[in-house]
Amino acid sequence: MLHSVILSAHRAPLLVALCLALTPLAGSAQPAAPLSRPADFIVAVVNQELVTNAEVRQRVASLRREAAQSGQRLPDDDALLKQGLESLIDERAQLTHARESGVRVDAAELDRTVANVASQNRITLSQLREQLRREGIDYDRFRRNLRDQLLLERVREREVQALIKISESEIDAQLASRASGVAPPEFNLAQLLISVPEGAANPEVAERRAIAEKALARAMAGEDFGKLVAELSNGAKEQGGALGLRSADRLPDLFVEAVQGLRAGQVHARLVQSGAGFHVLKLVDKREGGMMVTQTRSRHILLRTTAQLSQKAAIARLAEFKKQVEAGTASFAQLAREHSEDGSASQGGDLGWAAPGQFVPEFEEAMKPLAPNEMSNPVVSRYGVHLIQVTERREQAVDRKQQREMARNMIREQKFAAAYEEWARDVRARAYVEMREAAQ
Repeated sequence: MLHSVILSAHRAPLLVALCLALTPLAGSAQPAAPLSRPADFIVAVVNQELVTNAEVRQRVASLRREAAQSGQRLPDDDALLKQGLESLIDERAQLTHARESGVRVDAAELDRTVANVASQNRITLSQLREQLRREGIDYDRFRRNLRDQLLLERVREREVQALIKISESEIDAQLASRASGVAPPEFNLAQLLISVPEGAANPEVAERRAIAEKALARAMAGEDFGKLVAELSNGAKEQGGALGLRSADRLPDLFVEAVQGLRAGQVHARLVQSGAGFHVLKLVDKREGGMMVTQTRSRHILLRTTAQLSQKAAIARLAEFKKQVEAGTASFAQLAREHSEDGSASQGGDLGWAAPGQFVPEFEEAMKPLAPNEMSNPVVSRYGVHLIQVTERREQAVDRKQQREMARNMIREQKFAAAYEEWARDVRARAYVEMREAAQ
């Protein structure tokens, strides 16, 4: 995520926010002309982008604010200057890489982002343009700056995901480690029953067995099972003797054991004897049992943090949206359509039904305890800041394929941080970096 300039949730000085946004990080390459001291000077050139001392000072100030808010301890001044410089160099390298990637940001997404900048500063779009004009800031360059930031986020996500490799054995281990309820498989069996009266003598039992064996032989030879049932069965004859789709726990264990290895349409090669008599069994259909999971249907409003909309400001803005929905002065869906910077915006933020592991961990942890129609507080993820509302929940059996996909998603999230570090190192290694003067 790009470095963010801290903006107040109230109306911030627009000049400060936007001028900081238009540093060489987000603008076009600038000539490497020397800048006069003490105003500013160049400390590094990354590909064709410049890093200035003023930017390093701004980054250090931001690191100090973030540390103060989180209670973290900072290194000494020299180490902090180096940290600020290195982060800016990494960002320049990643930005030029993203511009050369061929990925594009569509106009609709960019328009929503610009609208969010105006809304954050509590002005209209026309007022934003006028304010930019008064401050001498080119509106087209302002939009290019925002596009660069959105582009970089998209390229990072795509390329980091491509680095993550997951083996089938890792998925097996993930599934084995999870304690979950499992729905039993379901079977639709057809039976031809040759009944044996209770207490029948051995000769009568043998006679009945012989009839059943002949019926089995005819079925195995390919005769129509339904016709055999109609002709010979002492049991139900409707639907060709089919019992209908039933879970394994609603069928006799003898039946389940007999058809376990069969494919749909096959007849079990041996008679099955029970207290009722002799059964010829055919497997009409089978559905594998699935892991029982709680699926959630949710919607969200996503604000992406940029140099114009800091994480702190995005949190404040989403908290205001939550108050509006709770007060009944705005609907969640309409706010999502107007403000969310996500592909779900046109659907009112609806994300559809999702099983565990489908979303990033920060999102899932915030969503999990919510009751239907309840909203979260603003939630920070690597995509930005979300306001989440759960709309429905249901218990659902997922099949083996879905289970493996869920496990794959969980492993992917576990590996993301390490893959990102690898990607960032590679992009930096391929960049041209020329150090000029020490940051002060």
